[in-house]
Amino acid sequence: MGWSTSELANLAGTTVNTVRHYHRLGLLDEPVRRYNGYKQYEVGHLVRLLRIRRLVGLGIPLGQISTVAEAPGDAAAALREIDADLETEIQRLQKTRADIATILREGAPADGPAGFEHVAARLTQSDSSAIHLLAQVFDDEKLTDVRRMVEADTGSTSTEIDQLPDDADEQTRQRLAERMVPGMVRDFRDYPWLLEPFTSKSSGDRRDLQVLTDSMPGLYSPAQLDVLLRAVLAAAEEVRGHLEDGADGGG
Repeated sequence: MGWSTSELANLAGTTVNTVRHYHRLGLLDEPVRRYNGYKQYEVGHLVRLLRIRRLVGLGIPLGQISTVAEAPGDAAAALREIDADLETEIQRLQKTRADIATILREGAPADGPAGFEHVAARLTQSDSSAIHLLAQVFDDEKLTDVRRMVEADTGSTSTEIDQLPDDADEQTRQRLAERMVPGMVRDFRDYPWLLEPFTSKSSGDRRDLQVLTDSMPGLYSPAQLDVLLRAVLAAAEEVRGHLEDGADGGG
């Protein structure tokens, strides 16, 4: 009994090119040839090919097939490593599916920042981009606070900032900045760490502030940055003033 290369491949559920590839790697012995020069595979070749296909199906790399096939101990170690990798991949896929479900449920943009799908409608393009950058330096706790701040912001100043023309006059800029101050004061009081980049000397806070400083010109126009800076400085000054008054009163 004997089979050609194509017959062998069909019996093993694979392709002729795969069989030839296994020959080149030394995983499958070359068969004897018939009088007419054609290869003639025997049962041993088929069984060997089926065993190789089984190991490949389990995720064993081709470079480890020979070792694993000959050493049960090596096979167990390789399979445990593959199983750990699969567990990690399963967790990643489950998280990805959960993220996709949230995006579809909330009708959020697919490229929006993770975890902000339910508030995506409130984010301008610039704000969304800023959150993407902040997610690279803020820990989960701080990002949760940022989400809460976005949820609490029911005003229209974000949209006004987004639509602020480059040639906005002084009165328009100052009026918009003043409208932003109460919300920023609330955020500074609720999340005191927001003030730390302006007062703390820790390396982590300096890095966060540097990311903010470096990224803002690429996200907002000079007029928008001017308004944001006015509002931030005014709100920080107000909060620090209250803190100092409280400290004096307590003394």
